[in-house]
Amino acid sequence: MKLPLAIALGVVLAATGCASTSRVMLGQARAPVDPASVQIYSTPPPGSVEIAQLESSSAVGFGTQGQTDAAIARLKREAAALGANGVILMGVGGAGSPVGMSVGAGTFGSHVGGGLSVGIPTQQKRAAGVAIWVPPGAGR
Repeated sequence: MKLPLAIALGVVLAATGCASTSRVMLGQARAPVDPASVQIYSTPPPGSVEIAQLESSSAVGFGTQGQTDAAIARLKREAAALGANGVILMGVGGAGSPVGMSVGAGTFGSHVGGGLSVGIPTQQKRAAGVAIWVPPGAGR
């Protein structure tokens, strides 16, 4: 009874531990802002200043919209921490991430154990963008 619980816990921990964010600084960071105030842009607004190039990924899952949303939310949180009030979204995509799980087999005296192997096709969503600071009233 404890083995299935341990396997399920291991899968959950492995899946949640795979989300990440990376950055390359392009300019000067500013005072942090609220992530809810960070706007997503498809093109840079006039007068905007680049702060950093960002890449983020979601946790491993089954390629859902929620994973895409999570990857973009990570971009916004990282941008906010750098003082950016905008992110130019460069792209969103997915990458396959096969996850395998197996249980061994063995014998001891007259006792024999069996094995099980499961392959779960999963996906991780990735988002890339440029954190920017847009001055108030720029482009209006």
